[in-house]
Amino acid sequence: MPFRNILRLGLIHVAVAITLVPINGTLNRIMISELKLAATLVAALISLPYLFSPLQIWIGGYSDRHPLWGYRRTPYIALGLLLCVAGAALAPTAAFLMAGLGRDGAGAGGHGGTALRGLLVGLLAFGAWGMGFNFATVAYLSLATDLAGEEHRARTVGIMWFMLIAGVIVTAVAVARSLAPYTPAALLRAFYATCGAAALLGFGGLIGLEPRGAPARTGVRQPFAALLRAITGNRQARLFFVYLIVLLVALLGQDLLLEPFAADVFGVPVDQTTRYTAIYGTALLAALLLTSPLIRRVGKLRAAAIGGVIAGTGLLLIVLSGLLHAQALLMPALVVFGFGSGISTAANITLMLDMTLAGQVGAFIGAWGMADALARLLGNLLSGAVRDAVQRLAHGAAAGYVVVFLIETLALAISLLLLRRISVAGFRSSSATAIELLTVAEQLGPS
Repeated sequence: MPFRNILRLGLIHVAVAITLVPINGTLNRIMISELKLAATLVAALISLPYLFSPLQIWIGGYSDRHPLWGYRRTPYIALGLLLCVAGAALAPTAAFLMAGLGRDGAGAGGHGGTALRGLLVGLLAFGAWGMGFNFATVAYLSLATDLAGEEHRARTVGIMWFMLIAGVIVTAVAVARSLAPYTPAALLRAFYATCGAAALLGFGGLIGLEPRGAPARTGVRQPFAALLRAITGNRQARLFFVYLIVLLVALLGQDLLLEPFAADVFGVPVDQTTRYTAIYGTALLAALLLTSPLIRRVGKLRAAAIGGVIAGTGLLLIVLSGLLHAQALLMPALVVFGFGSGISTAANITLMLDMTLAGQVGAFIGAWGMADALARLLGNLLSGAVRDAVQRLAHGAAAGYVVVFLIETLALAISLLLLRRISVAGFRSSSATAIELLTVAEQLGPS
């Protein structure tokens, strides 16, 4: 695949991701620490998008067989990107309204009606972002798989993720600078600028990328239920699905609480906690540069295990920073955790692309995307609910956060045990047999 096409795929990847940066890197902290909204409520709203994750299997399978206007993936990516941009742009207004403030955060509504309107706007904003995320993610990963071919997948994944993390770092630094000092008006400007940049990057990369007129996949059309059976009937696919959920709960569950943790335990201001995303991302970026040669040397499975061990060490260091009230330990912990997460992420995405079959790319990518979304849902809800519950029972600001980070460390250890049982060869053998049986059944029809 030409290098310019990989770069254009990367721009789409960046565009979808940076719409989440000001939400997960800034708005979550402001809602919990400044606006004093319950962490459980914030977790529920941020997790709302992932309730739609089962759609990814349907979207992937449908796009395999139903091109629109001659394009198999482009329309779904475009729709998803539009929804992501619109939802993210609306999110800070929803936060201000939920806190009883005006739309710009400057006035004081102060009434239950304002908070209720804010909740409804929040459901709309995060729901739109979630639908967009599910449409865009499965479509552009399927397009990457279509265009790259098996021989170029590792290179394509590495470049796409390098671009994504670089984009996240730049976005985080830009948002942090625009929030020094923090004001509601500055927050709105930061969100609108980020969403505008996402739209320009995403559509700039998308237009003309996919060849028009690609035929629909040949073979027997399988309904949604048949696609599910093809996936769930494969023991290796089920195991990989569970592994992804457990791993990603551990790696992503801290997204909701890391900035509030620094604010509540160490008193770090908004612009500095926003920079944590850039620090974490820089470590991730360095890891991505090393992952491709590491995979060539030790293989995907072992590289994923190495990344998991390093990430687990970083989580334990974050726990220690809270237990010892040692702010100086937090920054090195973020670097270690980011480095391990980068190796784990790149290795597992390459592994994920191997766990697909020709003619079923969209459906299997949809299943792995669904695992990612369910992990984000479970991780956010777990983080918010456990933090709130422990904070009520224990004295001290750090207790709730420390318990959450310990649970995530345990989840990471469990994922490493599951990883030892995964086999790409076993997956392909079982999948081929299952799909062949389903095809025969469809051809024979009901008896």
